[in-house]
This record gives sequence, structure tokens and C-alpha cells, in this order.
Amino acid sequence: MKPAWLNKKISLKDCSVMKQVLRRLRVETVCEQAMCPNIGECFSRKTATFLILGRNCTRSCSFCNIQKAKPLPADRDEPERVAQAVGQLGLKHVVITSVTRDDLADGGAGIFADTVSRISQKLPEVTVEVLIPDFGFSLICLKIVAASRPQIIAHNLETVPSLYKSVRQGADYARSLGLLRALKKIAPELKTKSGLMLGLGEKPEEVLAVMNDLRSVECDLLSIGQYLAPSQKHYPVKDYISLGAFEDYKEKAKKLGFLHIESGPYVRSSYLAAEYLM
Repeated sequence: MKPAWLNKKISLKDCSVMKQVLRRLRVETVCEQAMCPNIGECFSRKTATFLILGRNCTRSCSFCNIQKAKPLPADRDEPERVAQAVGQLGLKHVVITSVTRDDLADGGAGIFADTVSRISQKLPEVTVEVLIPDFGFSLICLKIVAASRPQIIAHNLETVPSLYKSVRQGADYARSLGLLRALKKIAPELKTKSGLMLGLGEKPEEVLAVMNDLRSVECDLLSIGQYLAPSQKHYPVKDYISLGAFEDYKEKAKKLGFLHIESGPYVRSSYLAAEYLM
């Protein structure tokens, strides 16, 4: 049974203009595809996380609501449409993420970089965060994305190492951690970010170990939220984390040296994303 504080209602009443622009320009948001509980709040204040490279993912993570199917070819015009959407919606901070595209030679890194570059060219006052897949730990792909100069590059560890086989099929904890380490070497001036979902069956000491691992690779920013299963077919929620525990994790993360932490039941990687740069 969900605790009382998990009672946010999803309302799209005030989001019709946002959705009209998104559909007209044929751009997707992870807010919609992942059934994010913050969608009404974010859309009503004109913030969104764009989902590029199609709707179909080549990985089968058991926690995620993104479709698992053979992807369509990459759309080379998509970066321009995303930049147009940012301008028409008057966004000030943008998050760009994608499905995982193991079928593409560059994992989609070129489309990521093109999207960031077009936004920066058209709207130089807009700040950009990219939330990237692991690109098979290709340093070439990481350099392509970093060269486009987003303000934040994020890659989520999602959970603790002991749960990877059951929760993040196709991913590898050491590879993801190594990716964050490599990004700091490639572009030391860029802020790196990661995110964790709690309630999957992890132990508190495992969460603290992950936070220590992130700081060991100089990760700057951290989000911690409650996992909520999109349906009964997805990985089940094992625990509901108390508000006090979220605050405790936040305090411990501060002591470890993270520059900014968002920690709470409804926190998601891109929720309140602009706050990380303030």
C-alpha cells in the first residue's frame, strides 16, 4: 500500500498548448513515454525532457515504460525540430535524453550533439542538459557529445550493483561508473550528474556505497527518487522509502561533496533540472 505522501495527481488540463506544439513538430518527450508522475506539473510551467532517437529501445530494463522493439532509422531532421520546439515553448533550460540505440554505429551520439548545437545556435541563452545512454562505453561517442558543450552531462546508475541483473538488463555498473569517470577526463569543466531509484530492494548501505562510488569519479550532481512501477508487468516496488530517509540520504550526499542533490519520493533525473545549475 502506498504511503500518504505518494498522492500526486496527474492532470494535463493546463498542458494543451505544450502538447499541441510537440505534436505539430513531431517531437517526443520522456515525460509522456515514461508516464512520469510530474508531467502535469512540468508541462503546466512549460518544462519538458525531450526524447530523441525514436520511441523504441534496444534494451529491456524491467523498470522502464519505454517500448522495447526494433527501432526505426534515426531521423536526421529531429534536432532541428527539437530546437524549434524549445524556441516556440519559450524554455530556458532543456533536458535531452534518448532511448538506447545499440543498433546505431555511434549509439546516437551524433544526433545528441547536433540537437545541442542547434539549440545553442538558435537560442544561446538556453542551458542544456543531456541524459545519455552508455554508448557501449565508446570514448569516441562521449567525445562527440561533450564537444557540443551542454552544461550538464548525465548518466544514471539507476540502482545498486546487486540489482543490475534483475533491473538493468544489458547495462553494467562498472561500465556506467567508468563512463562518468571518462567524461570528467574528456571535459573537466562540464558538470556530471547521475540518478538513483530507491524501493527496488536495495539496502541503505548499498545506496551509500553507490554515492561514494559516484564521488570517487567526481560526479557533481545527484537525484534520488522513489521507484514506482509503471504497471504490474514491470519490476515490482519492494519498499516505499520514508521522507526522513530521503532527507537523510540528501544530508549524507552533501557531506560527500555533491554540489547539488534533489532527494524525495517524486524526484526524477530531470525533475527541477534547472535547479542544479543555480
